Amino acid sequence: MAPVVLTRFLPLCVCLLLSPGFAEAGKLLVVPMDGSHWFTMHLVVEKLIHRGHEVVLVTPEVSWQLTNSLNMTVKTYSTTYTLEDLNREFQIFSDFQWKAWQMSMFSMLMSAPTKFFDYIFSHCGSLFNDTKLVKYIEESSFDAVFLDPFDMCGLIVAKYFSLPAVVFTRGPFCHHLEEGTQCPMPLSYVPRQLSAFSDVMTFGERLRNHIWHLEERLFCHYFVKRALEIASEIFQTKVTAYDLFSQPSVWLLRTDFVLDYPKPVMPNMIFIGGINCHEGKPLPKVRYSPAAY
Repeated sequence: MAPVVLTRFLPLCVCLLLSPGFAEAGKLLVVPMDGSHWFTMHLVVEKLIHRGHEVVLVTPEVSWQLTNSLNMTVKTYSTTYTLEDLNREFQIFSDFQWKAWQMSMFSMLMSAPTKFFDYIFSHCGSLFNDTKLVKYIEESSFDAVFLDPFDMCGLIVAKYFSLPAVVFTRGPFCHHLEEGTQCPMPLSYVPRQLSAFSDVMTFGERLRNHIWHLEERLFCHYFVKRALEIASEIFQTKVTAYDLFSQPSVWLLRTDFVLDYPKPVMPNMIFIGGINCHEGKPLPKVRYSPAAY
């Protein structure tokens, strides 16, 4: 754990890095997640470019949004699936979610279609199969990796190349954020994600909150199993979720503390606001007229 005196200045350091004139421009490797995750992340990336940082985006050639990133250097790698495959499996998965929203986590994870997530997790293996791209990353002397942890590929890249990791996320699924940052989890007072409980729980709700957390512990490894298998193949040794989620230097949490119930946080967990959506357009300047209503 970092000394208390130093950790107090982490938010200030991040602000200075994003401020012009206060920090020397660096070289940043960006490993994003496709879809709505990229809507908010690319705004930060474009701001970093505007402020003089050299940014290289690494992305699979098959994607929904990432290939439209034309204002920065983009390095692509081939995948084992097509865009039609991705769209089809996502449609199957989303249809299932509408039908299974009342299921427990165990039932959802055990019965949900998994082909879509196999595609999401498998493309990291394709990245490391691209020897030219791997050599390019090795020789480019990046200062850090800016990543979305959902598909875990950015975490694998940061660990493989021994680069500092800056995570940009709404919050990892399951217990990986608290476990990776060694953050306390008082289950009697802090409801788990998707539990629908408040921070004022009855004894029965507290008990169900503990059971929900136990389900996470027992069954969430099924969700990331494919990603960990790929990571183990890359490192030629067994890799756990903790190995990957414990390495980031800074967690930029794309939420606001007022939107969540009070809970412990660690010094390197920084709330920055924002959600998974396009940047909002300004409201039209139309004068309110009572006579019109």
